[in-house]
Amino acid sequence: NLRVLDKNGAGTDAAVIAAVNRAIQLKDKYNIRVINLSLGRAVMSSYLKDPLCQAVEAAWKAGIVVVVAAGNDGRNNSVNNNGYGTINSPGNDPYVITVGAMKTNGTSNRSLAQITSYSSKGPTAIDHIVKPDLVAPGNHIASLLSGYTLLANGFPSTAIPTSALMQGSTSQVPSLSYFMLNGTSMATPVTSGAVALLLQKTPGLTPDQVKARLMKTASKTFPQLSIATDPVTGQTFTSYYDIFTVGAGYPNVWAALKNSTTATGTALSPTAVYDPATGKTTVTFGKSAVWGDTAKFGVSAVWGDSAVWGDSAVWGDTTVAGSSAVWGDSSILSSSQVGGASLSVLANGDRDN
Repeated sequence: NLRVLDKNGAGTDAAVIAAVNRAIQLKDKYNIRVINLSLGRAVMSSYLKDPLCQAVEAAWKAGIVVVVAAGNDGRNNSVNNNGYGTINSPGNDPYVITVGAMKTNGTSNRSLAQITSYSSKGPTAIDHIVKPDLVAPGNHIASLLSGYTLLANGFPSTAIPTSALMQGSTSQVPSLSYFMLNGTSMATPVTSGAVALLLQKTPGLTPDQVKARLMKTASKTFPQLSIATDPVTGQTFTSYYDIFTVGAGYPNVWAALKNSTTATGTALSPTAVYDPATGKTTVTFGKSAVWGDTAKFGVSAVWGDSAVWGDSAVWGDTTVAGSSAVWGDSSILSSSQVGGASLSVLANGDRDN
């Protein structure tokens, strides 16, 4: 556990970069195959120049799968972009697996799961990379509480009553062993666990092969839209299930473990290109990208029916198409809003009912 954030969930680029580099150094000694980054900051430059992105790329090229939180800015409509273009760094890097958050609605039935309204959406600021890559359970996630923490103490809503954990109990006294969080920080380790299972079964898989396999086998059955309500404010949010919101879909670990298709190129996330003259959105792929192999990892096989590239109706006039805030050269979130090169843990995002 390479710790880079303080008790308030804040840290620096330098600390994260040092930890990633340390993981690379210790890779062979401890057989490190996955790095989980449930943290992020606003995109302030192209991923080609961002030191955070350069660090995670180095880990990826060293054979470590890097899984990163998309961010919790999906409700941010401060520049009339409906939350699009709010993916955080280093989740904006095309190499890594960037994860958005779903809510299970208390069931294991994937068809009943919905996107959380706070999950950050693509395309990424400046570079317009198609993100997130996947979405996973991240709302109302219960896990271990490690003694006294500022997070648990400062947010009473994270408490879980004993009655929810012990059969026959009616006690509403908060548990001292478990608590609950919401956010893409919670969805990220769910995906990291799926990565670990794939590598456990087939240790020879490369990071690109893992990413491609998870994206291809992901469940792609979604509604056209869903409406979420903030349980505190009562405010409603409408989410559309396009590629900038759900990526390639909801991981199906069983299907991924059963799949034997092996990618032969890179699995870089594609770049979206918007033509204001026609109102059309298209994507471009790297020359060595696996997505060009229609027999194995073709566009429709990975992104499903939402991959109707060139048809602006996929996004709808009320979503991303034509938004100058998304397709402009400037970052969605200014550096002044995030305190320069600071990072924060993407946890306890606004809850959805």
